[in-house]
Amino acid sequence: MDHNSKQFCPGSHVMIYLLVAIAVYVVVWFSSPFFGNYNETNSSPSNFPGIGVKDELELALREASMPNRTVIIAVINKAYVERSVNEEATMLDLFLESFWVGENTRPLLEHLLLVAVDQTAYERCQFRRLHCYRLVTEGVDFAGEKVYMSQDFINMMWRRTLFLLEILKRGYNFIFTDIDVMWLRNPFLRLSPLEEADLEISVDTFNDDPRPENKYINTGFYYIRSNSKTISLFHTWYSQKNNSTGKKEQDVLQDLIRGGLLQKLDLKVKFLETRYFSGFCQDSKDITAVTTMHANCCRNSKAKFRDLTTALRDWKQFKAAVFQHPEIIDRIGLDFKWTAHTECLNSWQ
Repeated sequence: MDHNSKQFCPGSHVMIYLLVAIAVYVVVWFSSPFFGNYNETNSSPSNFPGIGVKDELELALREASMPNRTVIIAVINKAYVERSVNEEATMLDLFLESFWVGENTRPLLEHLLLVAVDQTAYERCQFRRLHCYRLVTEGVDFAGEKVYMSQDFINMMWRRTLFLLEILKRGYNFIFTDIDVMWLRNPFLRLSPLEEADLEISVDTFNDDPRPENKYINTGFYYIRSNSKTISLFHTWYSQKNNSTGKKEQDVLQDLIRGGLLQKLDLKVKFLETRYFSGFCQDSKDITAVTTMHANCCRNSKAKFRDLTTALRDWKQFKAAVFQHPEIIDRIGLDFKWTAHTECLNSWQ
C-alpha cells in the first residue's frame, strides 16, 4: 500500500476553504447594488425626478431656467468660437462682452443656454463654464461659416427651428437670440408684462402699420411663450421645410404670417420696435433706450464681427460720457450717432 497517497495534509483543507470564501464574496459583490446596478441604473438621469433616460437636454434646460421656466437660447458653431488669424476675438467673445458692458445684463448669463452644433463649439462653451448643450445632427457638418442663403445656411436654420420646437413642447418659454446680437440692456424690461403676447419678434425695419402681413420679421431675436398655440405655429412652420426650396426659414414664416396663420391660430403677436430692438438694417436713434443691436442686413461673419466691434465701442464711449456727465445724459443721447456699418454695406458687393 502507498501510504504517501493517503497522507493527510491540513494545509490543503485551509486552501480549499479560502478559495470557496473568495468565490462567494465575488458573487455577492458583483450582484450587489454597489457594483453592477449602480453603474447601470443609479447614475442614469432617469433616477432624477421627472427626467427620462434620453435627457441631457432637460438637465441643461433646468440648470439654465428662470423660476418661470424661461431660458435664453443661442446657437453656436466652430466659426463663432475660433479666432481668425487677423482678429483678436471671436463672435462669441463679442456676444458675451455685451452682457458684461450692458445695463442689468450680467445676471442674465445665468440663464443663457448655448447650443453647440459641433464638438469644437461645445468644448469652448464648457471651457467658459457656461450652460452648454451639444446638438448632434447625424451626417451633417455645421462647423464652418454658413454664408447667408447658402444651402448649408438654410439647412442649419431649419435644424434650429426643429430644436426650438422641442423646447416649446417641453413647456419652456425662451428668448432666442443670434450670436450677432449685442445685449446692451435687459430686454425683459421691454417685453410685454403679464404674458400679454404669445410671441414678440424683432423686425428689420419698423413701421406703424398694425397689420402683421406688412411687418418684415427677423427670427434672429424673439421671445416666445410655450402654449398650444405657439407649438402649433412651430409645427406648421417646420412642416413647410420640404416645400420651400430656395427659402430660409424666416422667409417661410413671413409667408405664413401673410397667409393669415396668426389669425387662424389666434396668436397674440407683438412686433418689436427698432427704437429698442435695433439692427444694422435700421439703427435705433435713441441710445438712451436701445436694448439690443443686431448685425442684420449683413452677408458674412467677418463683416458682422468688425461692424459689431465698432458698435460696441460706440456703446462704451456713450457709457463713459454718461458716467462723467450724468447731468446731461439727454444732450449726450441727442448728439450720439452710430458709426456707419460700412463692412456690412460692402459685404453685398
